[in-house]
Amino acid sequence: RDIQPAAMFKLVTSLAKVQQTGSLLGFSTGTTVRGIVTAKLPDLPYDYGALQPVISAQIMELHHKKHHAAYVANYNIAATQSAEAEAKNDLATMIKLQGAIKFNGGGHVNHSIFWTNLCPPKDYSPPTGELLTLLEARWKSLDNFTAAFNASAAGVQGSGWGWLGLNKATGGLEIATTANQDPLSTTPLIPILGVDVWEHAYYLDYKNVRPDYLKAVWQVINWKNVADRLAEAKK
Repeated sequence: RDIQPAAMFKLVTSLAKVQQTGSLLGFSTGTTVRGIVTAKLPDLPYDYGALQPVISAQIMELHHKKHHAAYVANYNIAATQSAEAEAKNDLATMIKLQGAIKFNGGGHVNHSIFWTNLCPPKDYSPPTGELLTLLEARWKSLDNFTAAFNASAAGVQGSGWGWLGLNKATGGLEIATTANQDPLSTTPLIPILGVDVWEHAYYLDYKNVRPDYLKAVWQVINWKNVADRLAEAKK
C-alpha cells in the first residue's frame, strides 16, 4: 500500500504546533531538529501525593517519571531518526518509524493534557459558565455526562483513553475514545479533557476494576483547566 509522505508527519506537525502554544496546554518543548520539535517531560503542577486518596503518590510518580518519561525519550529518538532519514531521502526508514512516532508522540501529547486536567481534591470545583452550558445542552446534567463518559471509557478494549472534545464544525462537545496512545488530535475533535484508562494509571489503587477508577477520578478533575482548553479550542 502506498503511503503519502505528508501523512507520515501529521502527528509530528501536530506535536510541534501544540507545543508552541505554551503552558496552557501543558507541553514542554525541547530542541528542534530539521523542523521537528522534540519533547521534554513536563513538571507536574502539583506534588505526586496531591491527588490522594483518589490517585496514590506511588502511581503518580511511576506514571510520570517512568511511563511518560519513556514516551518522551522514545519519541525524541524516533523523531530525530525520521528527520535524518528525510534529509537522506530515505522513505523506507521514514515509513518504518511511523508507528514509533505515533505511539510515543501520542503518549506525550495525551499525558501532557491529562496531568493538567487533574487537580488536588481540595481544589476541585464543578464546571461553570459556557462549559457547563455545553455539557447540559448535550447531556442535560453533569451527572448524565459523567455516566455517559464512564460507560464509554470503561468499554475501551485493552488500553486507551476516554475523551471530551470540541467539534468545531458543530460547536458542540462530544465523548470519544482512542486506542493505545492515539491522540484525539488526529480526529476532527479538539481534546479538552482526557482520562487515561491504561491499567498503569490505576492498577495499584483499583486493581483491574476500571469502573471504580472512573467513578473516583471525577473528584480530581480540574474543570478550570477544561474550561481554559475549551476557550482556546474555540479560537
